Amino acid sequence: MQFRQQALAKLQSPEELDLPVRFARPQGWLVLSVTVVVLAAASVWAVTGSVTSTVDAPAVLTHGEGSYLLQSPAAGQVTAVLAKEGERLPADAPVLKVRTAEGVTVVRTVAAGRITALAASIGQIISTGANVAAVEKIADADDPLYATVYVPAESAASIPRDAAVDLTVQTVPSQRYGVLRGRVKSVDREAQSAQQIAAFLGDSQLGEQFSEEGRPVAVLVRLEKSSATKSGYRWSSAGGPPYALASMTMATGSIRLADQHPVDWLLP
Repeated sequence: MQFRQQALAKLQSPEELDLPVRFARPQGWLVLSVTVVVLAAASVWAVTGSVTSTVDAPAVLTHGEGSYLLQSPAAGQVTAVLAKEGERLPADAPVLKVRTAEGVTVVRTVAAGRITALAASIGQIISTGANVAAVEKIADADDPLYATVYVPAESAASIPRDAAVDLTVQTVPSQRYGVLRGRVKSVDREAQSAQQIAAFLGDSQLGEQFSEEGRPVAVLVRLEKSSATKSGYRWSSAGGPPYALASMTMATGSIRLADQHPVDWLLP
């Protein structure tokens, strides 16, 4: 009975219905506005924006045609070394003399180039097919340098032609002189074995090193030239290092992959 009287009293004196109703505070409207703007910007970026990624891999500075391993055509004892490391020789130039059972055999260069390593010395006994020298193919002393980057095979398909490449050169302090700039010139279609890498670089150890985690794909990078630097190539710093670059210098290449739209990987 008491509750009924309270209910009747409530109906006889209703609340003031002519007062305005406040749905949200000003702070709430501000938060809502910011949220709407952020969602709109995110939606536009998801459709029109892109995500940039890179792949890092070991690299070597070389001349465009690479190197080759000079092998002895016969077994015997080395009696003379006719070339020096760093010397540029024409094709068919004598490098070693080897005394065999049939007489003296002269080991000659297959193609013109520069001797980058000699693996034979006077008095050494060598077998047929033994590697006696590494020769870098150079037609002219002014031939430009390239970088060969050995990327994992699964990343090669996403590397576009002319992609930007940053090269951290081992002989150049990157904190002081920055990185070397380049562009992708070509991407090999097939992965390379350790033997193929060694044949191109003229170094069997590098062939084993670059293929430790599987057969990589060789990416040839054209170094961007600059007349304002001592090296003749463009760097992320203004002048780059105050000295020239040598071939067969190790580096690490960071290749920019093809841009991907966020909606491509946000949507299932």
